Amino acid sequence: METTYLDRNTCLKQPCVGTIGFFDGVHRGHRFLIGCVTSAAKDSDLQSVVITFDKHPRQVLQSDYVPQLLTTTEEKLQLLSETGIDRVVVLHFTPEMAAMSAFDFMDTVLHRQLNMRKLIIGYDNHFGQGGNEGFSDYIRYGKELGIDVKAAPPFEPGGGVHVSSSQVRRLLAEGDIVSANQCLGYTYTLGGTVTHGFAEGRRIGFPTANIDPQTVGQMIPAAGVYAVSVMLPGHSGSFGGMLNIGSRPTFGGKDVTIEVNIFDFIGNLYEQKLRVEFLGRIRSERKFSSVEALAAQLADDRLKAETIMNHTTFL
Repeated sequence: METTYLDRNTCLKQPCVGTIGFFDGVHRGHRFLIGCVTSAAKDSDLQSVVITFDKHPRQVLQSDYVPQLLTTTEEKLQLLSETGIDRVVVLHFTPEMAAMSAFDFMDTVLHRQLNMRKLIIGYDNHFGQGGNEGFSDYIRYGKELGIDVKAAPPFEPGGGVHVSSSQVRRLLAEGDIVSANQCLGYTYTLGGTVTHGFAEGRRIGFPTANIDPQTVGQMIPAAGVYAVSVMLPGHSGSFGGMLNIGSRPTFGGKDVTIEVNIFDFIGNLYEQKLRVEFLGRIRSERKFSSVEALAAQLADDRLKAETIMNHTTFL
């Protein structure tokens, strides 16, 4: 896959079939749409292209908006590279771009710069200033510009399941990791830098690596204890673990922390970046009557985490 960061000098010579969207999470619905693009491109002997943005458009339109992202731009590009698409074009979303009409965007970016011959979009996709124009407008503009605009068929996974980035966020906010992973088609993953903590886990036999929430840059799931798979720098494969998200109520904490107890690992991880894959939720966070009661619960949590890991089918 080639990655192109669009600027005013970008001009692709090879004609293409493309789609456009933010594609946060690159979930199953996104991959279905991209599959429609790659199939159409193959049938037409054209290049397949995904157009996405370097930041959420609402961050530009609303200065106080803080998106709950499922993937960073780097992770999104990695996931897109696994879809079989030929090229990803990354647009730097600016107030000037937000002010473009749908016709101007299709003319300037899709037609003149990207040499697009066919545009396939999802049923709920809107672009252009204000998002007031719709599919019938895109078809009309496309005819004028030589772009065949088509709607992708709806993604229907069955079982009454609705797949969208918003749905995944809702499930993560509820701590429903299994359902979120089913929508994504892979295990939800976040990364962050290890910082110094309070060493309380170490004192009761469950040392933790404390991930600084400010370094995560993605949506943090609901408070609670989770079974996770941990990827460490300099180590092949992964380690099992259990991760707690919460305010440490047993110790009178207030700020949200992310602490992961990595099974069968001894080492210094301070200032290093690690990644965790969420496999399942063990329980909600709660305050215990004593440190000893917490330690007993953590021993039980580990057994449950190991059971989840042993019975997880990786997507």
